[in-house]
Amino acid sequence: MWKFLVKRLCLSVVILFFVALIVYTIMRCIPTSYIERLARERASLPGSKSYLEWLAQLEAIYHMDVGIPKGFILWLGDALHGNFGDSWYYNVPVMEKFKSVIWDSFYLSAISFVLEIVIAIPLGILSARKQYSKTDYTITVIALIGISLPTFFFATLLKLGFSIKLGWFDLYGKVGRYYNQLSSVGQFFDVVRHFVLPVLTLTIVSIGFMMRYTRTNMLEVLNSDYIRTARAKGLSESRVINYHAFRNTLIPIVTLVGGTLPGLFSGAMITETLFQIPGIGWTSYQAMVSGDIPFSMFYMIFMAVLTLLGTLLSDILYAVVDPRVRVN
Repeated sequence: MWKFLVKRLCLSVVILFFVALIVYTIMRCIPTSYIERLARERASLPGSKSYLEWLAQLEAIYHMDVGIPKGFILWLGDALHGNFGDSWYYNVPVMEKFKSVIWDSFYLSAISFVLEIVIAIPLGILSARKQYSKTDYTITVIALIGISLPTFFFATLLKLGFSIKLGWFDLYGKVGRYYNQLSSVGQFFDVVRHFVLPVLTLTIVSIGFMMRYTRTNMLEVLNSDYIRTARAKGLSESRVINYHAFRNTLIPIVTLVGGTLPGLFSGAMITETLFQIPGIGWTSYQAMVSGDIPFSMFYMIFMAVLTLLGTLLSDILYAVVDPRVRVN
């Protein structure tokens, strides 16, 4: 296992290097430049240097005055030391801005993920056990609705119903207008109240696929020979389902669980934007549309790292849930 991990980590480093090179090349080829706008703004200040002087100085700071290969090596050297430069849009170091927004996205995604697992897997198993029954059809309809609903449409419906019509929740934001006047407990519940609709949105639009995936794999397992043998031996139905069938159903689900790692930290860009939750998804969206290359570069490399770690985690979990899977 250790040899496998070392081999995969070395391969991940090579893949990450080429991903970073491709991303850097694309970023450098973007026609719009925030540096030019920033140079114009600073050159317009009283007693300031000329536009060309500011442009040359800013390009030197961000290694934009050299070719792509040399610029990439310089950027990579800084990145390996944890220095991704200053965000052009937010005017703070990239890592400082990242640390201030990442946890909002993590809490939002983690809560939604736990609810998705708790709801989708039991309902998928129940649907498979009662195949072609009213329960199965009801769960299938709910799953298809969840799969079909676009995030922006469902979020708009929730805001219309619970915010505008009923007035239970605010339309957007992480905290209310009287947040600073509340006690610590009141501030906590104020944040929770603002997270209800975003969490509900992410959960509903995500459970459908997991429910259908669980149902399909459970049906395949229930039709296996060893399940019929277990029933023929007189084992109770609950033991057949919960002990024999469920453990084998987990094997393909592990792929989905490992693939959710990037989502826990990458943020839900559409949901965060609709509800104006200041997470990493909303922050990266604002940075990208404004041409903030340093922050956009960091975000895409961060996503690549999470994807590689998620794939590695899936391979490790295979061996955990299935003793037959071993790495030679």
